[in-house]
Amino acid sequence: MAARGLEKADTGALSPEQQDKLRQFKIKTRIENEMYLRTHPELQMLLSDFLRDVFIKRPTDIREFAADHFSDKDLPRKIQMKLEEKASAII
Repeated sequence: MAARGLEKADTGALSPEQQDKLRQFKIKTRIENEMYLRTHPELQMLLSDFLRDVFIKRPTDIREFAADHFSDKDLPRKIQMKLEEKASAII
């Protein structure tokens, strides 16, 4: 069977200094990603809208479905409308 990246971790592969640098990099990356997501609520709406459609429609070819979904020329307007609806519901 070919390796799939799920083998046991080699805990001795990195020095303690490298492990610390990797841990700091992961923390920094998570913080940056969280900040980006918080400043771009349209991204969360875009993904949740896509996933909702996937679960409702259960396409047999997910790649084709995703290509159609994200290439919809009207998608930016749809997402903006949903963001506005969400904002007005909060007020």
